[in-house]
Amino acid sequence: MKKRTPVSKIMSTDLLSVNLSQSLREVDSVIKDQHVRHVPVVSGDNVIGMLSKTDLQKISFVNTVDGSGLTTAMYDSLSIEQVMTKDVKTVDKDDTILDVATILSTNEFHALPVTDSGKLVGIVTTTDLVKYLIDQY
Repeated sequence: MKKRTPVSKIMSTDLLSVNLSQSLREVDSVIKDQHVRHVPVVSGDNVIGMLSKTDLQKISFVNTVDGSGLTTAMYDSLSIEQVMTKDVKTVDKDDTILDVATILSTNEFHALPVTDSGKLVGIVTTTDLVKYLIDQY
């Protein structure tokens, strides 16, 4: 394995992101329609938060009326800013895959926005790391 391979070699660059003016329903649609689990929240090109499929499931679960199914009424009463993870850890496109693996293995999140001079250029997930590892064998 190459020990100094930059994360830019495995990150996803076909980016989906959302901003604070969008609704949680819109974010839910993006996540479902595009089959992604994490979406960076941006202001311009800068990452200000992160929303995950799990975040949305948690607020849907709170609104379950009879336990037989999830509803999304909470989406109308909450904003992206209220639900998103703030103070998101980011990595630079030149950071190594080892750096990223270390961060993800020692924290309770599964995706990191990748930046170049502070601007969002990609996202790397634990799935990207596993695929990279598989390719090495």
